[in-house]
Amino acid sequence: MSVKLSSYVWDGCAASGMKISKVAIMARLADFSNDEGLSWPSVETIARQIGAGQSTVRTALKELETDGWVTSRQRRQGNRNATNVYQLNVKKLRAASQASESDTSKSDPSEFDGSKSDASKSDPSKSSKKAGFHPPESGGDPLVSSKEEPSVKKTSCQLPAETDREVQITDDAKSVLHHLNQLTNRRWQVSKSSLSGIRGRLNEGFTAEQLILTVDYMVEKWRNDEEMCDFLRPTTLFQPTKFPGYQGSSEAWDKKGRPARVNGKWVHNSRLTQATSDIPEGFNQNLPAAPTQGGNDDGLI
Repeated sequence: MSVKLSSYVWDGCAASGMKISKVAIMARLADFSNDEGLSWPSVETIARQIGAGQSTVRTALKELETDGWVTSRQRRQGNRNATNVYQLNVKKLRAASQASESDTSKSDPSEFDGSKSDASKSDPSKSSKKAGFHPPESGGDPLVSSKEEPSVKKTSCQLPAETDREVQITDDAKSVLHHLNQLTNRRWQVSKSSLSGIRGRLNEGFTAEQLILTVDYMVEKWRNDEEMCDFLRPTTLFQPTKFPGYQGSSEAWDKKGRPARVNGKWVHNSRLTQATSDIPEGFNQNLPAAPTQGGNDDGLI
């Protein structure tokens, strides 16, 4: 999270007269971004966190892009689309923030200095209102204990870091489940039972990329096995006792160049080429598999 950019958003965008809904969206992008203004939260995540509809968020993002506050581009993970990458216009945000600070500094210094104004001595709230400054709620004056306007609070749309992590884990879990559905042509629903194991492994420190690689490996291993293909489901693949073994095998499989599974054996591309190069296409389906090294079923580790 970039505290600097969040400050620019609230100081600059809010002061420029931007609609509060757009300010909130910009703030969420800033909260997810690094110091260079790069982030990729999903529209669904932004909508859920600011309490707006996804169509509202999409429309606002397009308008923000048209106005030059942000640019976006599509991001891909393998052969599928992922969430967009958003680039905040840091230069424009900084300029808007500095302009806001400059406007404040042009006010009469006596409005901030009680020693130069009898009015400020007798009624501090008057000088505060003129300068756009809001006294703290614990300032001791019960008449001004809640004068700060909600629309300019810097923390009104910011959520605790722990909540952000849970949202990211849920989004990653949905991506893994979607990938499994694509490879197996299944329709596992986004439900507690389907996501429970995936979220559990993510909470243990495994990355979404590691889970997706494990899915690739297990699908290649089991999809042509009549007895095992039915176990290509979230509750089986992501069991806490089984997953570490599957994941370790997937890493070895990936380092070997992701060999294919033929007749229950792992066959490298070079072996397939040597065995089938002189046989016409369509007559090599039942060739015996090349022997694997060692006694391990996978022949990988």
